[in-house]
Amino acid sequence: MQPTNMQSSKLLKLIILALMGTISLVLFFLNFPLPLLPAYLKIDFSEVPALIAAFIFSPIAGVIVVAIKNLLYLLVSGAGDPIGVFANFLAGVMFIVPISVIYHKFKGVKSIVSGLVTGTIVMALGMSVLNYFFILPAYAWFMGWEMTGQIKWISVIAGVLPFNIIKGIVVGLLFIPLFVKMRNWIEQQQAKVI
Repeated sequence: MQPTNMQSSKLLKLIILALMGTISLVLFFLNFPLPLLPAYLKIDFSEVPALIAAFIFSPIAGVIVVAIKNLLYLLVSGAGDPIGVFANFLAGVMFIVPISVIYHKFKGVKSIVSGLVTGTIVMALGMSVLNYFFILPAYAWFMGWEMTGQIKWISVIAGVLPFNIIKGIVVGLLFIPLFVKMRNWIEQQQAKVI
């Protein structure tokens, strides 16, 4: 590949990642709570652009899009809640990476379904463990709350775990038909960057 072509390929990749990160931020603001779960746990579809980037390029590209979204969110919202933003980043990474690794290994709709199941399980279990040991205690310290082991256990079992399972299912139900419609475009973009 000639230097000019390589530079234009890198520029195209940078443009796509920035665009996907920005779209991801917009989708992050379009969120909604689930009944019977804590109101601070909200479903959004901001992982969809990260999945598209991860499918076109690599799992790392998906992680970069998730990072761009969270950094932009901190800048735009002036959020005084860096713990929640960091937790969102970790959840996104745990969801995106397994899906994109399985997709790149096997390519196709079946691999995406397998990846979505795997990514949902990894995210749900991973975020449950991280919330119990790190995120909830960090929130308690940050907010000056008393956080006992029983409160953490109830928060994880009644909130974090079911929320992440539902989120994985909802995002998956949206993403599969979207991928089917966009498959040709995604494969064309893959061919451009190879």
